[in-house]
Amino acid sequence: MYKDIPSMNAIFRVALLALLATFLLAPASRADLRLMMFEQQGCAYCTMWHNEIGPIYPKTAEGRTATLVTQQLRDKLPEGVSIVSRPIYTPTFVLLRDGQEIWRLEGYPGEDFFWGLLGKRLQQEPEWAAAGGEG
Repeated sequence: MYKDIPSMNAIFRVALLALLATFLLAPASRADLRLMMFEQQGCAYCTMWHNEIGPIYPKTAEGRTATLVTQQLRDKLPEGVSIVSRPIYTPTFVLLRDGQEIWRLEGYPGEDFFWGLLGKRLQQEPEWAAAGGEG
């Protein structure tokens, strides 16, 4: 009477194989790429950056490639973040991959300087093309 119904053991094995195949065939998870901006109160160049770049940064290919996080210069680093050395100047922008520093830009003398240097560096990252970056 129940000969045509698969045993629970067989159902379990098929479900387990399907679950394993999902993990093995899924693309590797993308690394976390962030741009950490070190700033401090009273920094005129930080204010200039926030006025000129801040509102549009998340809407750009750069912002989609490396999410911006701000950090007060003298505050303790977030857990899991490792940088080569503590910044001295503000603003200092540190590009982090999985919490590890991979590039740094000290200062902000204007939009062209910022976009040019950051864009050139981000073009080396695999996330750039996925974010709609050119070039």
